[in-house]
Amino acid sequence: MIQTKIENYEDLKRALSQSDKSYDMEKIERAYKLADEAHGGQLRKSGDPYISHPISVAIILVGMGMDTDCICAALLHDVVEDTSIPLEVLSKQFGNDVAIMVGGVTKLTNMTLSTKEEQQAENIRKMLLAMNEDIRVILIKLADRLHNMRTMQYQSPDKQRSKSHETMEIYAPIAHRLGIRSIKDELEDLALRYLDPIGYKEIEERLATTKNEREAFIASVQEKIRTRFAEYGINPHIEGRVKSIYGIYRKVYVKGKQFEEIYDIYAVRVIVDTINECYNVLGIIHDLFTPIPNRFKDYISTPKPNQYQSLHTTVLDKGGVPFEVQIRTWDMHYTAEYGIAAHWKYKAGITGKADKNDHQLEWVRKIIESQQEAEGEDLMRNIRTDLSADDVFVFTPKGDVKNLPAGSTIIDFAYAIHTAVGNKMTGAKVDGRIVPLDYELKTGEIVEILTAKNGTGPKRGWLEIAKTSEARNKIRGWFKREKREENIAAGKAEVEQEFKRNQIRFDTEEEYNTFMNELVRRQHKDNLDDFYASIGYGGLVLSHIMPRIKDEYAKMTSDFAEREIEKLKKLSPQNQKKSSSAVVVEGINNCLVKFAKCCNPLPGDDIVGFITRGYGVSVHKRDCVNAQASLNDIAQKERWIKVHWSEDAPVDFRSTLQILATDRDGLTMDVTLVIANLRVPMHEIYARGLKNGNAEITLTISTQGLEHLQTIIQRLSKIRGVISVERSGK
Repeated sequence: MIQTKIENYEDLKRALSQSDKSYDMEKIERAYKLADEAHGGQLRKSGDPYISHPISVAIILVGMGMDTDCICAALLHDVVEDTSIPLEVLSKQFGNDVAIMVGGVTKLTNMTLSTKEEQQAENIRKMLLAMNEDIRVILIKLADRLHNMRTMQYQSPDKQRSKSHETMEIYAPIAHRLGIRSIKDELEDLALRYLDPIGYKEIEERLATTKNEREAFIASVQEKIRTRFAEYGINPHIEGRVKSIYGIYRKVYVKGKQFEEIYDIYAVRVIVDTINECYNVLGIIHDLFTPIPNRFKDYISTPKPNQYQSLHTTVLDKGGVPFEVQIRTWDMHYTAEYGIAAHWKYKAGITGKADKNDHQLEWVRKIIESQQEAEGEDLMRNIRTDLSADDVFVFTPKGDVKNLPAGSTIIDFAYAIHTAVGNKMTGAKVDGRIVPLDYELKTGEIVEILTAKNGTGPKRGWLEIAKTSEARNKIRGWFKREKREENIAAGKAEVEQEFKRNQIRFDTEEEYNTFMNELVRRQHKDNLDDFYASIGYGGLVLSHIMPRIKDEYAKMTSDFAEREIEKLKKLSPQNQKKSSSAVVVEGINNCLVKFAKCCNPLPGDDIVGFITRGYGVSVHKRDCVNAQASLNDIAQKERWIKVHWSEDAPVDFRSTLQILATDRDGLTMDVTLVIANLRVPMHEIYARGLKNGNAEITLTISTQGLEHLQTIIQRLSKIRGVISVERSGK
């Protein structure tokens, strides 16, 4: 249910007094007073005083058995981010541990990042690093997110969906990895309420209509178990539960099962003192009820990655109703319910930080190590994979167990064994048969990796097959070390191809280098070769940063056009280079003009001007192929400027003609004679024979404009054997 009660400091004191732990109340009260004063006047979206939020977060953490410093940090967790109080003040007044926790929870609000994805990625990266330093950081963050999700009804629909997505993809999986089942289940249910309200309501109503029936069924099963156990002199703790709404939702909507096909909607938990008793209880349960084949799981001998341990079996009562029985010891129960927080709640003598060697934190360190070079979207994809709640358990031929995220392939398994095994892999067998490298592993399979001593190393295509960030980063690491020159060439070719595809062009090498050096700096690379190499080995995905590159290019060209126009306007006549009086550049007097050689515009042609770096305005025919490509490019649009022919244009314009004719003696002389009779200055003539019996003549002449040129073309076309006369650059 969504929490509606507004909690105050008296509620927190009551929770602290009811706890079986001892707290430094004077220190907690100082933290509360500082937070209350700092947040004075601030309100939540609900209209409640803002201080109610950190109080609620602290109460959640008291329920998890957290210590004094953690409760203080919970009360102060938004002070640095949302008020003017710096972290140094907290360190001085409450100690370094409290300051570290508050700093770890505080978002990176001052960093300038390209996208929301990058911002989220960096905040998650920072949080993981802080977790590695002090695990209490993530416990505060989970409690913070839990209370925010409980009060999410006051946010806008967009915020509800975005926060629910983040909760489902990041925070619920982290709670799962840390083994905190109660928080994981509630986060998933609350997020589902906003992600699929119709599906959520359908399951909620279905459960509500069968509530009395469910409670009666579970009570009867518990009584049967107690009665049978009494015959054996066993008196375990027995409790019942109903599967979470999200747990049912996944089976109904994701896995396509009917409601009646879900065997573990009902569950009975039996808690005993020793592992031997767990297996004895299992035998009694199977004798009392009918076990369903292939529905037994031993998580005691093979714990889950979050160290969850229990025996699971699904059985049928005499009425044919299936239900799950979970059997565990009290230590296993504490770990299953509170995960890493069980250090503080139940283990005597544990204060302060969790043991850094704790295996429950191993996955945190693995993610941190594998994400050091990951970029925004890549980092988020990797974290989502690594935090996946679903795992598969597969075996080496020697019987060692490897747990991997669901969907993992042979490549992921090989690199999970050892980097060298992955690099030398040539193939694999699953349960004795050869399988392809993209084979997705299933729980219980025995996998044998085939290697070669002189293996050639991984293939680039493996990056697309591997699911885990550990495998992908090891593959990239190999290419980074072994194939630098190849990576540079591949990366440069990819950049050139992408730039061409996105119509990103530069007038000069200097302009290109300036742009690329800034790009290299933003990507935190030492030089351009490192940037190319990073793309080549897959450390940097070019498609992910292209939107930002295109934006920067558009901004650069726009700024450049404005600067060049202002520069041309400010030049005094005596400082200007000789300009052409044939063309008028609108808005700029006496502007330097040059005619583009690609199309050789003539008076009478429809023309446009392109602002160049240091060379004034280049004039093109509007239908020039190069001009058309650039005119349609948004990034280049600002560099085009209106121009027109002046009334007193000079008479000397050079044009080049291409003449195709049947090859014969005297052809070149006839062409020269026509040009001479027209009194047209000729600058160059070149003739060559073609293999098909024709000849091609290239002729450069001076003309007085488009009409004059058309007259010349008509006269040349009448020469015997001439097939066509065309203007070069047309």
